[in-house]
Amino acid sequence: MPALGLEVLFKGINFQRLLLGLWTALSISLISVALSIPLGILMGILMTKKNPILRAVLRVYLDFIRIMPQLVLLFIVFFGTTSAFGWNISGELASVIVFTLWGTAEMGDLVRGALISIPKHQYESSEALGFSSAQTFLYVVLPQTVRRLIPLSINLITRMIKTTSLVLMIGVVEVLKVAQQIIEANRMSSPNAAFGVYLTVFVLYFLACWPISLLARRLEVRWQ
Repeated sequence: MPALGLEVLFKGINFQRLLLGLWTALSISLISVALSIPLGILMGILMTKKNPILRAVLRVYLDFIRIMPQLVLLFIVFFGTTSAFGWNISGELASVIVFTLWGTAEMGDLVRGALISIPKHQYESSEALGFSSAQTFLYVVLPQTVRRLIPLSINLITRMIKTTSLVLMIGVVEVLKVAQQIIEANRMSSPNAAFGVYLTVFVLYFLACWPISLLARRLEVRWQ
């Protein structure tokens, strides 16, 4: 075990600190997901409307968020807005804002793609059966859209969880930051600590994301 550097995890409360860091990362990502899903659904629906001005504005927002790296967005929100507007926001709040903006854009594009993928004859058949527009959306379009969205949205959620590792760059003490602190504190006594600590971080992220992937797989199998 000493050769792998795992012994540092059992010194004091190092392992508990890693778990608390993981909880910080998961809290940021889950709050962002909870906000992004309804906002993204609304954005996706609006992107299918025929209003050219609305579609252009949403397209600019989507392209801006996609082109701009998440780390740069974190710096803009945390450092840039603080200097420009003089307010003081925590790293956790800045992280939630950035990941919500990113998740809303990505979810909106997924919803837009799922909605426009519904064949036109589905609408025509519903109209022939006497369905209203609301009934067509509720009983025909929505179920098919949800089935198309499940695997894509699950992938987005896992990406958001993993990308929270970037928040250490603005001072948020999440699992990767804690890992760095543990490695630095034990550099002399455990020179191989980096391998064991980062391996543990990998396992923790895997355990956090794996159940989500299993849930998506079960839903896909159930709905096929």
